[in-house]
Amino acid sequence: MEVKESVQTGSVSPLVLQIVAPGDIVLDLSKAGKVVRLGGGLRQDGESVVVTRAGRLRHMQANNKYWVEGLQKRYVPSIEEGVIGVVADRRFESYSVDIGAPSNAILPILAFEGATRRNAPNLQPGAAVYARVVRAHRDVQPELSCMDVSNKSSGFGPLKNGYIFECSTGLARSLLSKPTCPVLEALGKRLSYEIAVGLNGRVWVNAQEPSTVVAVSNAILTSEFLTPGQQHIMVSKVLERMQ
Repeated sequence: MEVKESVQTGSVSPLVLQIVAPGDIVLDLSKAGKVVRLGGGLRQDGESVVVTRAGRLRHMQANNKYWVEGLQKRYVPSIEEGVIGVVADRRFESYSVDIGAPSNAILPILAFEGATRRNAPNLQPGAAVYARVVRAHRDVQPELSCMDVSNKSSGFGPLKNGYIFECSTGLARSLLSKPTCPVLEALGKRLSYEIAVGLNGRVWVNAQEPSTVVAVSNAILTSEFLTPGQQHIMVSKVLERMQ
């Protein structure tokens, strides 16, 4: 979600990294200074940004995006977020997909690039997909798509082979941050692997060698509370143990 641009000097909310509760006002848009992007747990009310769920307020400086990292264990879907789901059931017109939310999401069989009723992917229960949330409301079942806004796959779709593990939503967001987070930067210089990160706290890793998958997965999970420098040192030690 984007809110209008302000002409006044910008500032970051003083509540960033603090615990917030529903109803708290975390930002005055009249003083925001530039386009503000709102993620899960926040909504615009006039010139104010208001909290809709309890959690820790987060801010990504690169795109000036705010969101609330929930304290609840289950993922709360938000529109335009990329998620990793597991097919739970096949229906006539859609798949039922587990994304770790209070209810399974709907993935229409035609929500794939170039899909028709004759050539739509035939996903079986247990199959993994990387998808985009296109509908999210607490009173309606979430809906997914394996296409971007231009109806192109853009990396979305079935995830074949590989290994999926769970992490915090905060770590997932840091893995997707720009510039590349230190742990992925360090791993990418030495190892060849594929990765998909879902903002629902799931990560998919695939590589030719199982030892590479294990090393990448362990390094990512270990990195969460380390400084950038510590992450580089940790990755070096992980790679030494592989030799």
